[in-house]
Amino acid sequence: MKRTRRKAALLLLVIAMCFSHMLPAFAEDGAGTGGVSGEDAPTLGTVNITDNSYFELKNVNIFLDQGGKNVAFTVTVHNNDNTDLMFIDYWVHVMTKSGNEISVRILPQDKDKNRIAPKSSQDIGFYATTNEQTELSDLVFQFIKWDFSLPNFERKLGEIAVPDSYSVVTPAGASRIVKMTGTPMKTSVKKVLVNKNEKTYNATVIFVMENVGNRSVAVPAYQFALRTSEGFMYPLEAKNIKDLRIDPQTDEEIELSGSVPSTVSPDGWQLIMIENLADLKMNLAISYYQLPAVSQTDGVDVGKEYSFTNKSGLYTAKVTSFNRLPWEDQDILTANLVLSNKGESSLPIPDMTGYFYLDDAVKVEAKLIRTDKIIGLSPGGSANFQFVGKIPYTYQFSEVKLVLQEKESDTKTNDLLEFVNSSEMMNIPYNNVGETFTVEHVGRSASYKVRNVQTYRGDTADTIMVQLEAANLEKRHTNVTKLVAQFKTPDGIVYPAAVSNIKNKVSPNGKALLFLTANVPKGLSTSGMHVLVGEAVTDGKLTEGDEKPDGYVNAAAYWLPDEKFAVQDNFNQVELAPYTLTINHINTWLKLGELKLTFNYELTRNLLLETNTEGRKLIIYLEDENGNKSFSREFDFADFEAPKPNDGTKDTKIRLGKVEGFEIIETDQDLIFKLETLKTYRLSLYDSYQGQKKLLATKQIDWFSTTD
Repeated sequence: MKRTRRKAALLLLVIAMCFSHMLPAFAEDGAGTGGVSGEDAPTLGTVNITDNSYFELKNVNIFLDQGGKNVAFTVTVHNNDNTDLMFIDYWVHVMTKSGNEISVRILPQDKDKNRIAPKSSQDIGFYATTNEQTELSDLVFQFIKWDFSLPNFERKLGEIAVPDSYSVVTPAGASRIVKMTGTPMKTSVKKVLVNKNEKTYNATVIFVMENVGNRSVAVPAYQFALRTSEGFMYPLEAKNIKDLRIDPQTDEEIELSGSVPSTVSPDGWQLIMIENLADLKMNLAISYYQLPAVSQTDGVDVGKEYSFTNKSGLYTAKVTSFNRLPWEDQDILTANLVLSNKGESSLPIPDMTGYFYLDDAVKVEAKLIRTDKIIGLSPGGSANFQFVGKIPYTYQFSEVKLVLQEKESDTKTNDLLEFVNSSEMMNIPYNNVGETFTVEHVGRSASYKVRNVQTYRGDTADTIMVQLEAANLEKRHTNVTKLVAQFKTPDGIVYPAAVSNIKNKVSPNGKALLFLTANVPKGLSTSGMHVLVGEAVTDGKLTEGDEKPDGYVNAAAYWLPDEKFAVQDNFNQVELAPYTLTINHINTWLKLGELKLTFNYELTRNLLLETNTEGRKLIIYLEDENGNKSFSREFDFADFEAPKPNDGTKDTKIRLGKVEGFEIIETDQDLIFKLETLKTYRLSLYDSYQGQKKLLATKQIDWFSTTD
């Protein structure tokens, strides 16, 4: 009897350990969407629990994410018996066909799904992380029941291997049921619109969600991506998903847009719907859709050339883009017009004006903005102009028309041309991670690229910072064009960003590092977020000096790279862009009521980058791991390049160059009485911006010893 009790106790301990392993720190109830389950999700097979009850395995997805692959799958527990079924008595193992086991956990929103009532069924979602080499067809799912009478406490009920032919992709023209917070939503792709330029395919996908349940559902902040036949993935923006709620037996169309390089094949594209689990810092695929053939885009004049004449001569004009951009509590309508002279004589710039006409019913006044530094059109020359108007951000329309006019006098204007575009094709350029966007304007051509993204944590809010690299493509020193920037989350929330001011001109082929920052709610994930950047305008011209922008033009979106959360365990080459810091030979001294921290350091700077580090500080923080002592010191980035004192005193600032025996002195009369408990301390480096902090490096060090 004692042996049986010990065996039973050991079994309970094993079960407790297993469940503590598979249930880490989860989000609050309701944080997840339960989207991995679906009524018509592809079923892989079943395993019997009893003669009447069984497990059903379905909707097995694998998704490449941050250097590995995330596996998601659903187990539907069918209890057809007359008593409750407790899932705690069972488990599912995931293994590769070569025998390697993959750690499995229950999705946060399903962690409390344990009791399955008689004559009912329950979906339970799971996830696992594996390496990049693992494919869906490598996986085997083994269902077990805990059994303390067996040596390994497991009784195998059955297993299901994923066949090579298994596919979770919804065929073109078909629909797929996805459960959103338990409510079935029928999803499908209605149509795909694509226009192509020399660099990219600009794609718009119209995605339909139909609520076939019996209660209203708030659509979660899903992310979407296009996957090409080569396996490349490109993110898409969901245009009108913010605050979207779908009532029973109604449907909504979601407009998805993004860019794909023109070098990849346009055939065989798929749409992927993705759920971000912010607390777990991972993305899971919800469903896949094969895209239908591209639809025709009638009534679109973008890229077409038209000619007009006036008393000065013959001009050629084309609109290269129509855009709709967020601006405070309004939206901005913009049209980029290229005016060309294809004759053999120079032409003056016409006195142009114009307006937008929405659905042939609503007139929107437009301002003309000259973005090129020109005074006329030479033979074969061209110039860019922007027309800008504003509308309520809630206003919807199907077609936009730009009416181009010329002022003949103060009281008379003549219509020149009309350009028409569909609202579905008003997409701004989307730059994928690592891509460079070039703005070619006479006298101020430049290129822009996002380098990285960082989140600075605070007590009540966080600060997002994006490093944007701007390159001068002109042959003269030029000022960096004033920019407007806004962060946009997957569910459409816009956070205006501050852009650091570069005071010095940038040399030809030189670069500037701009910091785009915004305060956001604490814990907000940057996954699936993009930053919208445009050239600031004020009173119909490009913004200069301290002028306040009233709009922006020539906008482009940049998808943010995955944020690096790893913290260095050493102080070698710590990145503090545009600086790099190395610290070594760290030691602590205690004497006469003073604690002295000493180290050698080398601080270097990328001299090719103009930047503005206002508001940034380096924080060095020491904390005894037994709680005996802690203190910190702040070092302003503004001092890094300041001249050293020449009065013979010890320098207390960190500056460019190599320094040996740098000292930080902390007064403490009582620490000497705690010598016996001083074993180790942790030294940490933080990058601080306007009071918010990001931990960059930390290291455990023995008290009163010297590191390498």
